[in-house]
Amino acid sequence: MAADSMEIDDSLYSRQRYVLGDNAMQQMAQSSVFLSGMGGLGVEIVTLHDSKQCETWDLGSNFFIRQDDVLSQRKRVEAVYPRVAELNPYVHVDVASFTLDNNTDLSFLRKYQCVILTEARLSLQKRVNEFCHSQQPPIRFIGCDAYGICVRVFCDFGEEFEVSDPTGEEPKEIFIQSVTQGNPGVVTCMDNRTHGLQTGDRVLFREVNGMVELNGTAWEVSVLSPHSFAIGDTSHLQPYAHGGFFVLVKTPRTYRFETMEKQLCDPQVLTPDFSKPEAPLQIHTAMLALDSFQEQHIASTCCRLADCNSSPSIHSHLLLSSQAPVNAELVRCLSRTARGTLPPLAAAVGGLASQEVLKALTGKFAPLQQWFYLDAIEVVRPLQSLPAEEFSPRGDRYDGLRACVGESMCLELHKLRVFMVGCGAIGCEMLKNFALLGVGLAKCSGEVCITDPDLIEKSNLNRQFLFRPHDIQKPKSTTAAFTTLQINPDIQLDAHLNKVCPATEGIYSDSFFSGLHLVVTALDNVEARRYVDSRSVSNQKALLDSGTMGTKGHTEIIVPNLTESYNSHRDPPEEEIPFCTLKSFPAVIEHTIQWARDKFESSFVHKPSIYNLFWQTHSSAEAVLQRMQARESLEGVFQVIKLLSRRPSQWEQCVVLARLKFDNPLPLVNSSSSFLGLFWQSPKRPPSPTEFDLKDSLHFSFIVSTARLFAGIYNIPYSEKDLSEETVARILCDVKIPEYQPLEKCIETDETAKKPDQMKMTLSSEEEREAITQLEEAIAANKVTPERLQMNPLQFEKDDDSNGHMDFVASASALRARMYSIEAADRLKTKRIAGKIIPAIATATAAVAGLVALELIKVVGGYGFDSFKNCFFNLAIPVVVLTETAPVKRTHIRDNINFSIWDRWTIYGHEDFTLSDFINAVREKYGIEPTMVVHGVKMLYVPVMPGHSKRLKLTMHKLIKPSVERRYVDLTVSFAPETDGDEDLPGPPVRYYFIRDADGETP
Repeated sequence: MAADSMEIDDSLYSRQRYVLGDNAMQQMAQSSVFLSGMGGLGVEIVTLHDSKQCETWDLGSNFFIRQDDVLSQRKRVEAVYPRVAELNPYVHVDVASFTLDNNTDLSFLRKYQCVILTEARLSLQKRVNEFCHSQQPPIRFIGCDAYGICVRVFCDFGEEFEVSDPTGEEPKEIFIQSVTQGNPGVVTCMDNRTHGLQTGDRVLFREVNGMVELNGTAWEVSVLSPHSFAIGDTSHLQPYAHGGFFVLVKTPRTYRFETMEKQLCDPQVLTPDFSKPEAPLQIHTAMLALDSFQEQHIASTCCRLADCNSSPSIHSHLLLSSQAPVNAELVRCLSRTARGTLPPLAAAVGGLASQEVLKALTGKFAPLQQWFYLDAIEVVRPLQSLPAEEFSPRGDRYDGLRACVGESMCLELHKLRVFMVGCGAIGCEMLKNFALLGVGLAKCSGEVCITDPDLIEKSNLNRQFLFRPHDIQKPKSTTAAFTTLQINPDIQLDAHLNKVCPATEGIYSDSFFSGLHLVVTALDNVEARRYVDSRSVSNQKALLDSGTMGTKGHTEIIVPNLTESYNSHRDPPEEEIPFCTLKSFPAVIEHTIQWARDKFESSFVHKPSIYNLFWQTHSSAEAVLQRMQARESLEGVFQVIKLLSRRPSQWEQCVVLARLKFDNPLPLVNSSSSFLGLFWQSPKRPPSPTEFDLKDSLHFSFIVSTARLFAGIYNIPYSEKDLSEETVARILCDVKIPEYQPLEKCIETDETAKKPDQMKMTLSSEEEREAITQLEEAIAANKVTPERLQMNPLQFEKDDDSNGHMDFVASASALRARMYSIEAADRLKTKRIAGKIIPAIATATAAVAGLVALELIKVVGGYGFDSFKNCFFNLAIPVVVLTETAPVKRTHIRDNINFSIWDRWTIYGHEDFTLSDFINAVREKYGIEPTMVVHGVKMLYVPVMPGHSKRLKLTMHKLIKPSVERRYVDLTVSFAPETDGDEDLPGPPVRYYFIRDADGETP
């Protein structure tokens, strides 16, 4: 990743670091990799090797080769090298173009930690692998191949490859409900929480009361249920009393690999699609036959493979594995497409292979053992009846794609009109796939419309490869469009800077959607996905959705009238931390980090914003004082006046405010000991006071960062010298800290209680008098100037280490963690939790975008339901699971009347059309008895509501009051079910058109 001598900007690797961790990143920084083959597969490397020249064919599979490279007959490695090198200034890239064959001396490979071969003959792969396997220590070997509709990855990391962290999952602290005395002893989790353990795992116990012998010891578990497990003989231990928690102990695991030669006849394979579990072995066997034919008949491989049924030599290879019966259809499809390339399939397997490279270099995550096969037979199966001319080359950049899907499908892709929402990591990968597939060509009246309101940040550069350092702070969408046009100048791209939401429905209207063929989401939040999904369903457009989180990824294919939509299912809501836990009973580090993050929002965002709003809505301090003296209620006045009266005017006062912030009261510390004995049980932890010590680096960091934030909201300048320990110590030496007086009020213990709004709390008479006095003094001292009635609210920015935001959150969280005896988190983890950062890595992004783009071809071809595949993967384990999409559900009304989410009923009205006319029209046209009519959240007609019967005579225009540009509204009409006593059911959306055009249809 980088040379030790170079200073690396950590923000470039921020999200990748959350996935791999510091140790893995450091190991990568000291690793060297050799990659041979510059075809359609891309892997982050150090040395690039290839001996072939650029051809027009390459333009359809290699996104770093340009038309000029083909015309000038440059070698592929020479064309690719500068474009790879500019991706990351910290990576040293070498090139090599010598011939690598079975006669080459392989001793030069000894300087590499990992060797990756692509587009290499099987005999060469076996020879290089044998050499790498025999070295001490062994050189990690990866072979990766793409032949038409089939791809494969092979890994050999040596006879003993130790992995420090097989899953990469962060161990959670699980609190204990009980531990029995017995042989074995049984541990039950608190509140029946799921422990997520497997038999054979080891757990470490801490803070157990009673059975104290468990504390600090690790025990092997035997899982009994999702929330209980046995740990061995506890009969001789003291009885369990209460409290305690356990955490999974991560132990290194050793993986053993065989050479490719040994693995050919009895391969270990990963099964991605359990609907066809035999497929990996069948592909393995068929591809070995293809390899053999390549060795024997280089020029005529495809032709002779196509005639496989009459070739005994092929059958001998197809029976290499007795476990895999010959799949004649697969062999025919493979033989017909082997010379071609499906760019999305190559991207998907390239992402997976790249993740294996990271594992080989870092020893983190479970490696692939040892073969991975994936096919796209569903893409080409419906095309096999087409004439051979469909797949013949035409001498352009799409010949590789054409060899797989035919000329007609290529033309359909060229004519496609796509709307993609989001141009981040997934969006960049999707645009690359669009460019290679020729989606949306101008000459065919196609178009790709993209939109993203965000600007490019430095942290984007390690996974959004369409961006470069000079693009930082430029719009993502227009920059991505510009770079995509360099890959394929023929694409018609329309780049917007808009957010897709209700506020932009004037831009992304139904008329806009009507001109599309499909919609693609490349978003990073659920709510945006739900909105885009609702618009796609409303307009009957296919939607391709995908997302990643670290090494995990998912795809979901939504096709009109065939599948459920994204909104058809709901993920469990994100669990919120109860207010009482944050305020008084933190138990894990996430609680203290969220507490610190809330303190930032309260003190430096919310209060300054309320302060500004208050003085914007009140003419003067004198007017406020008069209203207070007249006992008028003014919301938030007490808090605003406190901020005004205590407002600092110089740096020294900011430091004093920070010091006072340090001494937050400790709730319940002074409660009676008899109560404490019962109250402080897991997961509650008793706090302990902390004596201020400026020599403590954590204390100093808190004071300085807090003072800087106060200076920021009050617009007070300071210098670097002001931040020194000497200056801060001088300021604090004379500060008198008030003695803590415990508050006499109830401590909230209800986990369902919400945080109170300080600005809306009722004032006591004493607080009112105090506020009046403070305001009078401020007015008398001429402290109420326009400058003092204005504050500067901050916006939390996690990625700028110079602003002090993360310094405050990290130090405040660590101090609170120390107070409650919680193990503190490092800055990286604190930043991830406080910033709600979704870990990201380019490998998962490439894989997920490739899998989605494969489904795009099926949508364009109008394939049937059984052809589509959703996917979930975790490249860390690794697991890849392909599943069928969820079929659309139909709601039965009666007889032949039913509907699904894709149905929309229509009623055409006119200016005098009444609500009664509307209900009658629905009854007559669709055969249901309407019982309720709703527009959004407004109930237009509910018979049991007072006065609603009178609405029947009102016109729809008067009830809904349509805007000038809206010619229709979507209404929800409920109806009575067939069975008496059942609740009314909502029907499909009913689109009511206010007017017709001259032909009697909608405008």
